[in-house]
Amino acid sequence: MADVNRGNRPLSPHLTIYKPQLNSITSILVRITGNAMLVSGILVVWWLMVAASGPEYFATVDGWVTSFLGDIVMSLSVLGLWYHALGGVRHLVWDAGYGLDVETSDKMGWGMLIGSVALTFLTLIAI
Repeated sequence: MADVNRGNRPLSPHLTIYKPQLNSITSILVRITGNAMLVSGILVVWWLMVAASGPEYFATVDGWVTSFLGDIVMSLSVLGLWYHALGGVRHLVWDAGYGLDVETSDKMGWGMLIGSVALTFLTLIAI
């Protein structure tokens, strides 16, 4: 229901007004990767469930999960997992009261971006 007493007061600023900053982008990406990991988790659970259901259905699902497209999805899932984990570490540091200035916060943002890519490559090499 609209507020009839609103008058000519301006609207609050929103995403079309603010210039994107590294901290806002990395925060949004943490939320996106968290939700994307739900999809990855469902795929892994599906794969495990069909492993218990029988060889025919498992062969079909395993063929998809281990295909080129499945490898891309799982590799991106590893990237999302590392990125989300590093974002969690950053928030733990912030919760402890450290790194709240803009310069340190930006360094941690870049550390998340670069670190997640590096850790993903190390993980994929180790597999």
